[in-house]
Amino acid sequence: MKKIVLVLVIFSLILFTAIIKNSAKKNEDKLFTVKENIRILNSELEKIKLEFDFLSSSDKLLEFQSLYFENDLIQKKIENIKVFKITNKDKEIKNLKIIRD
Repeated sequence: MKKIVLVLVIFSLILFTAIIKNSAKKNEDKLFTVKENIRILNSELEKIKLEFDFLSSSDKLLEFQSLYFENDLIQKKIENIKVFKITNKDKEIKNLKIIRD
């Protein structure tokens, strides 16, 4: 009788250990996946912040213009800007309308 009880106790301890280990492994896998997603999103956020910082400053834009587009960019009059509009199968060119609040 004592041997049967001892075997049942050992078997139940092994079973509970396996169940706990399995659930811990599943939780670790979920945690790893979440950490990887966070790492990827943080990397994208840093790239977007860097792009925003460089392109949002007017001084930086003027500096880039002088560095890369010194003779390529010319100033246009706003009245000469046209809008090409495609609706269904119709195509039309209109003048740009500026609305001031």
